[in-house]
Amino acid sequence: MAGSVESVFREERGRLLAALVHRFGDLDLAEEVASEAVAAALERWPVDGVPARPGAWLLTTARRKAVDRLRRDRAYAARLAVLQAEADRDGPAAPPAEDGDVPDERLRLFFTCCHPALPLDAQVALTLRCLGGLSTPEVARAFLVPPATMAQRIVRAKRKIKAARIPFRVPEADELPARLPGVLRVLYAIFTEGYAASAGPELVRGDLADEAIRLARILRRLLPLEREVTGLLALLLLVDARRDARTGPDGQLVLLADQDRSRWDRGSIEEGRALVVAALRGGPPGPYALQAAIAAVHDEAADVATTDWPQVVALYDVLTDVAPSPVVALNRAVAVAMRDGPAAGLALLDGLAGEERLRGYHLLPAVRADLLRRLGRCGEAAAAYEEALAAVGNDAEREYLARRLEEVRAAVRSCGGPPAPAASPSPGAG
Repeated sequence: MAGSVESVFREERGRLLAALVHRFGDLDLAEEVASEAVAAALERWPVDGVPARPGAWLLTTARRKAVDRLRRDRAYAARLAVLQAEADRDGPAAPPAEDGDVPDERLRLFFTCCHPALPLDAQVALTLRCLGGLSTPEVARAFLVPPATMAQRIVRAKRKIKAARIPFRVPEADELPARLPGVLRVLYAIFTEGYAASAGPELVRGDLADEAIRLARILRRLLPLEREVTGLLALLLLVDARRDARTGPDGQLVLLADQDRSRWDRGSIEEGRALVVAALRGGPPGPYALQAAIAAVHDEAADVATTDWPQVVALYDVLTDVAPSPVVALNRAVAVAMRDGPAAGLALLDGLAGEERLRGYHLLPAVRADLLRRLGRCGEAAAAYEEALAAVGNDAEREYLARRLEEVRAAVRSCGGPPAPAASPSPGAG
């Protein structure tokens, strides 16, 4: 039963907090009563059974607990009176209209949390943790920082909201563009965690990927002329099109080179390709449009061998100019290895060895190990696989790395066999 409550809460958490913050205007209160509602579910559901609408049950319970708490706190007495008056005036709560400025309640709160008074990283981290359904370690992975560091950032962001008295309200239409970068990063981070879960037994978390795509579609309807919104939706569709082929019958990781491309979703690929064209028109391309273009090149190829690797590298060159980052550099190194050979890619990876943001990022040693293996340097490859295994959190990725490690250990004295393509480190490339 505890597992049922946990799965329901994980699925409903973002919506639950969005509704509570919209109602009470206090993020800390919303988180506290949401946790109390889950505790109540753990107590009641084993006796009464899981309700037909568990999300509605949690919301009703949390609202009641919030009202009880406000009644006990004299400092909140005036606020409670205002809230009650508003409730009496407005009548029963209705679901949000789909024709408003921001039609989805959770997306509304994404824009609310992405307030320009907060640094962009703090905006994204706070929104992912509180509304995106990601745990603090999962958010930390998105930023390539330790979980303790991320926890401190989230606490500081909450304090800044209180100290600056930043209101939890839906921003006006003219405020949306300034908050858009944070919202786009949130949606992409949610999708990335769904595409390759940072921990747990399953490689893919379809619930997160589906939700990110759903919200990206709403966002494009809201802002159809924003090319980066179009680019993000294109990227998500083109990458998600490979979902069914990314795991084998037992949930094992299947690399891009080994995927059955007949299982790719051709409808999503065609929709994504059309969106890429739209996102690249009308001016210099943005980072999401460029990543979508890279994903489109992969999806258009019959196999890895016939992929237009020179074009992929050229697109990464542009992306490096537009939005440089260590992860972009890592992805580019993989593409260079496929175009020019593993030695060329390895030379680029060696230049990233001292990059602080990649410390503890398991894909750096994993890619390095694969390139070393292809070069026949099996002893060095084994050491790199061991380093990757020490950092990886997902069981499917761990099983793949362990299998590769055993292969190179067995071949240390006579390393050979047919070379295999390098692991693809990013959603756009794998």
